[in-house]
Amino acid sequence: MYGVIMAGGSGTRFWPRSRSDRAKQFLSLYGKHSLIQSTLLRFSHLVPWDRIYIVSNRAQKKMVTEHCLNVPRDNLLFEPLSKNTAVCIGLAAVHILENDPDAVLAVSPSDHLVLDKKKFKDTITAAAHFAEESRSLVTIGILPSRPATGYGYIQTGEEIAYRSSVQVFRVKTFAEKPNLATAEMFLKSGDFLWNSGIFVFRADVYLAALEEHLPDTHDGLRKIQAAIGSVRYEDVLQRVYRQIRGVSVDYGVMEHARSVLTVRGNFLWNDLGSWEQVYLLGKKDKDGNSAHGNAVFVNSRNAYVYSSKGVVGIVGLEDVVVIQDGGAVLVCKREEAENVKLLVEKMKRANMEKYL
Repeated sequence: MYGVIMAGGSGTRFWPRSRSDRAKQFLSLYGKHSLIQSTLLRFSHLVPWDRIYIVSNRAQKKMVTEHCLNVPRDNLLFEPLSKNTAVCIGLAAVHILENDPDAVLAVSPSDHLVLDKKKFKDTITAAAHFAEESRSLVTIGILPSRPATGYGYIQTGEEIAYRSSVQVFRVKTFAEKPNLATAEMFLKSGDFLWNSGIFVFRADVYLAALEEHLPDTHDGLRKIQAAIGSVRYEDVLQRVYRQIRGVSVDYGVMEHARSVLTVRGNFLWNDLGSWEQVYLLGKKDKDGNSAHGNAVFVNSRNAYVYSSKGVVGIVGLEDVVVIQDGGAVLVCKREEAENVKLLVEKMKRANMEKYL
C-alpha cells in the first residue's frame, strides 16, 4: 500500500490565517502540528515514509518541502496547474506504477482532522483488502452525527461482512451536498454516510476507470508516465496540464464506476471546512466562548477568537468569529463562516492581493 496525500488546496475559508503563500493545510488548527503534518503522521502508521507521496502545486513547493521533511524528495509531485482531484490522483498513480505494478493507493486530503489512529488504520486496512481482492474502487464513508449540509453523502447498498469492527457496503449512489430537509431525511433513513473524500484502490484499476470514463485524462497521464525520468518530463507535464480537463474524482470517476464499495469509518472525522468547525472542536469556557491566543470576553457567548499577537476584546456579542492575524482582521457571524471565501473573492476583485 502507498499513501497519496492531496495537498494543493488554498483554504480560502480560513482567511486571514490562510494566505496565498500559507494554505489551510499548513496551519495548526487542532493540536500542535499543521494539518498536513498530522495527516503524514497518521499515514506513517500504515506505510513506510518512502511509500508516501504528496501531490501539490508549484506555488506551494517551499511550504510542502518544509512541512514534509520525512517524505523523500522524489515523492513530492508538483502540478503546474490545478486540475482537480481526478488528475491529481492520476499523477501519483502513474509515478507509483513505474516502480510497483501492484500498488494499492490510499488517497486522502491533507487538511482533514482524523482522531483515533487505530480505528483509522483498521478502516484503511479493510478498504485495501477489498480493493485488492475485488479490484473495486473503495471510498471511506463516515457515520453521520448530524444532518450536515456541507458534506456530500454516500447511499449504502448491500452489506459485505469482513470484520466485526469494520462494515463494508456496496455503494448505491452518491449524493451532492443537500439542503437541511434532505440531510435530515438522509440521517433518518440510516443508509447514508458522509463522503470523507478518502479513497482506496489499486493504481492500475484507477487508471482503467479513467480510461473508461475520462479517456482524454487517461491519455494525457500516460504521456506523462512515458516521460518520467527523462529530460522531457517537465515539458510534457506542462503541455498535458494545459490541455487536460479538470474534474473531481467523485464526479468524473466514482459516480460512474461499476464496482464501488464503501467502508464505514467509525473514527472522528471533520473536514475543517470553516472557522465554525474549529469553534465546535475547541475547548470552551462556561459561556461557550473559545479562544486561541489572548482574548477577553465580557457579556459574550458562544464566540471564537484567534489572535496571533496582542489581545482581542469582545463585549456584548454572541455567535461571532473574530480572527486577527498578519495585519488583517475578520469579524463574522458563526453561521456565515463558510462565506469567508466570498469575502476573499471580493478582495481579489478589489485588487487587495497584498492582504491575501
